[in-house]
Amino acid sequence: MRIDEYQRYDGLGLARLIRAGEVSRAEVFEAACLVIERDDPRLCALVRTRFERARREIDTLDAAAPFAGVPTLTKDLLMALEGEPLAFGSAALAEWRAPVDSTLVARLRRAGFAILGQTATPELGLMGITEPQAFSHPINPWQPTHSPGGSSGGAAAAVAGGLVPLAMAGDGGGSIRIPAAYCGLFGLKPSRGRVPQGPLHAEVWQGAVVEHAVTRSVRDSAALLDAINGMDRGAPCPLPRERGFLATLDRPPAPLRVAVSLGEPLSGALDTVLHPEVRLSIEQAASRLASLGHRVEWVDPPIDGARLANAYLTLYLGHVSADLAWIARETGVSVARLDIEPSTRAIGRLGRRLPVRDYELAKRDWNAAARAMGEFHDRFDMLVMPVTSAPAPRLGELYPTPARERLMSLLALPGLARLALKVGALGHLARDALARTPFTQLANLTGQPAMSLPLHVTSEGLPVGVQVVGAMGDERRLLALAAQMEADTPWASRLPMAGHVSPPAPRG
Repeated sequence: MRIDEYQRYDGLGLARLIRAGEVSRAEVFEAACLVIERDDPRLCALVRTRFERARREIDTLDAAAPFAGVPTLTKDLLMALEGEPLAFGSAALAEWRAPVDSTLVARLRRAGFAILGQTATPELGLMGITEPQAFSHPINPWQPTHSPGGSSGGAAAAVAGGLVPLAMAGDGGGSIRIPAAYCGLFGLKPSRGRVPQGPLHAEVWQGAVVEHAVTRSVRDSAALLDAINGMDRGAPCPLPRERGFLATLDRPPAPLRVAVSLGEPLSGALDTVLHPEVRLSIEQAASRLASLGHRVEWVDPPIDGARLANAYLTLYLGHVSADLAWIARETGVSVARLDIEPSTRAIGRLGRRLPVRDYELAKRDWNAAARAMGEFHDRFDMLVMPVTSAPAPRLGELYPTPARERLMSLLALPGLARLALKVGALGHLARDALARTPFTQLANLTGQPAMSLPLHVTSEGLPVGVQVVGAMGDERRLLALAAQMEADTPWASRLPMAGHVSPPAPRG
């Protein structure tokens, strides 16, 4: 199989070829290895490959599995492969090995995926860009001077660049939707608890983190969700496995009540400026939805953006502090001596000084937002908003400057962290961290499913994603709407890879 032939298909398209005997699993595998070896030195999407292990594993894959022999990549964060490195984007964990496969990885194997390697992520997945000091920085395949976003930036670069048809990703504050938006991909964040994180984890970031994938086609995302959803042993959320996510694409959704917003309640408190092309993408999406028969109304979500940002950052600080303590325990290196980035150390230090009372109050604000959105969805089936305030930033544009890193290093000194919290460091941190991406944390805190649709490309040639948020547990209608929009705007044909053509339509 030639590389250009391999890149023509989404995951289900490759699986169909394999089942029909038109190409072998080995041929697909070797084509994927060749394109990774050829193109990843430029894309820098992967932190490591596992070709030899994967080559031995493909013969054990179930030929009847939905993705039998389809290549994919896992993320260098949470997605454990037994006995193999998992660095979480950090030099502090460069030598750490996972003791077991994660539940997600085990289910990927059962679904027939060949796991060829692991993709880049920022240290501990903490940034909306992927520029870790310990590993290479992936580029945006649309424009190599720009970032693919984060924290699943390596995954998005790999898929948009044609290395694999889909790659696993995680989302704790937008980390599936942001890189999908920047790289012209489809990205679904499922409902809280839909995809289990065992056995090494239960709830990551109090359940804000959900794992799934970035994909070229909606149908790959739906079929993947069919394969990996449902609680595992000891899971905190009693969500049994459900089927029918792919089947829901067979027909368009009934007319939906759609609220459309520029997200001002979420962005106003952070002094966010909405790029004209982002505004245009939302206006065009509203027009498309209306033309498809949906009832569209411009309505803002009933959310206090300042309180939401504060709640998110409060939990963020607490969990980074706990993560560093876990790394110290796993590696036998004290937190003070961990090889971590200055900003990570400062955030961890602030988290150590965070009052437990503030942490609990922040979680109550999560619940208040979830209740408010539950009532909102009594009136509207879907909420359309921006994913980000602007197209992809340039590489290095959003990474802390040397001066900012020096300031963060000072905050990490004993005694100064408590003072920093007293003088409002959390508000400054919120503006620095979230001003460009204030629209995605809502769904993480409320637990709702949300997706990024690659509906727009700017005059400068950069993609812009449109976010759609559904009611808790309503992935089926989200996916059905996504498939309808995909048929209306065949985005996969625009991806920046040689010889690419659109995958087969989801229906028929």
